[in-house]
Amino acid sequence: RARIGLTEIPFTGHLFLYGIDTSAGNISQRFFQQHVPVHEYSENLKEMTRFLASAGVTADRVIFITPPPLHEPSWEKECILKGCPLNRHNSVAGQYAQACVEAAGQCGVDVLDLWTLMQKDGQDYTVYLSDGLHLSEKGNQFVAQHLWRLLESHVADLPFILPYWGDVDAKSPESSLLCDQ
Repeated sequence: RARIGLTEIPFTGHLFLYGIDTSAGNISQRFFQQHVPVHEYSENLKEMTRFLASAGVTADRVIFITPPPLHEPSWEKECILKGCPLNRHNSVAGQYAQACVEAAGQCGVDVLDLWTLMQKDGQDYTVYLSDGLHLSEKGNQFVAQHLWRLLESHVADLPFILPYWGDVDAKSPESSLLCDQ
């Protein structure tokens, strides 16, 4: 919860952002420390949701975000520059994305399925990735655009606690903004 003056404002949401690093399998021992088996990944998502619920955070305030797709040829070039073989695969990222979607359904929370959305209708998703793995500026804009739609559905019924800017007294803005005590 946040406080503005004497008014307490409920915190409106939690985002679980999970990258492709969890799917860094045992292809290379060097990346094994980042690997989380897909079943454990799914259970972790559900456990975090249960923990939030125990703290009073309802499912309608939680949004899961799947890993984005992986462009293997681009990521392989990055791997070679670092002296290692390709260490991730898009099909594996898809398994984690599916596990995230399924966990969201089991927990009753919304999910932003980047893996599916970015590859929808065979579109060129490489523009969303800076190196085949990590989001580019366009990728971050894509996430923001789709996440905003979800967030709007979550906050549409929240009351406005501040006046519309045109209703603020320009000569004495504090009289329009301060809460009654």
